[in-house]
Amino acid sequence: MAIGEVFANPTVVRVIFQVRFPNLFTMENLIGEYQTKIMERFPESQLGIRRNVLIADFGPEGFPAGFPDDSQAAPVGKIWSFTSPEGVALNVQNDSLDISSKTHKTYNNKDAPYRFRDMIQYALDRFLAVAKIPLIHRIGLRYVDDCPIPARTNDAFAAWYKTAFPLARFPMPDIDEMHFRTCVKRGDHFVRYAESLSQEAGRWKYTIDSDAFAVRIPAVDYLKVTDALHDLLVAEYEASIQQPVYDHMRQPKIPEKST
Repeated sequence: MAIGEVFANPTVVRVIFQVRFPNLFTMENLIGEYQTKIMERFPESQLGIRRNVLIADFGPEGFPAGFPDDSQAAPVGKIWSFTSPEGVALNVQNDSLDISSKTHKTYNNKDAPYRFRDMIQYALDRFLAVAKIPLIHRIGLRYVDDCPIPARTNDAFAAWYKTAFPLARFPMPDIDEMHFRTCVKRGDHFVRYAESLSQEAGRWKYTIDSDAFAVRIPAVDYLKVTDALHDLLVAEYEASIQQPVYDHMRQPKIPEKST
């Protein structure tokens, strides 16, 4: 079954896009122009500092002579953050740009007015017009899905999901937590696929976390490659769910009760 509709109650809770590129020493001079180009859709902005973090145990004598004290370490880079009125976050560093959204529920469905692909194109076209980078080191697209659990039995779970969990050996009622993760090559690209089952604040949570990425991409091809990555993620998601999940996503979303 190919996903060709906008669901009223989709399982996706977060979608993330990132590009990594050669370290731009001129970024601080370029960011102002980029800000003006995206201000219409990302009006809020702030500047953060990324620092080195040292975790080491030197015993009771503390730092050895000549060893840099991390409390006095120089920052390693700035993070320019922009936010849309819908809460979409856009972060720029000297060597990366990422977009994170908890509101987008479709990538490029023609029936949806609010598509994540449009946001990617809006941000990247304007960035490339300013930065003029010819090569992207890595493009990644990630979906996090919070999936319903019908019941904690093998039969009920198998009716909803084609899971990678070895439930025959580790039955659902006995599981306290379980995790599966793999990274595989799909043609010229790669997919990291993960499933996790655990308790969070007294609630059982089943998460499908999938990330497709490509390396060494000409900047002019970024959108074509991102489309291909999205197709890989859709294929993995469709290979993981059964018909009851589609039926669940077609039901109206029930608002969470306030406490």
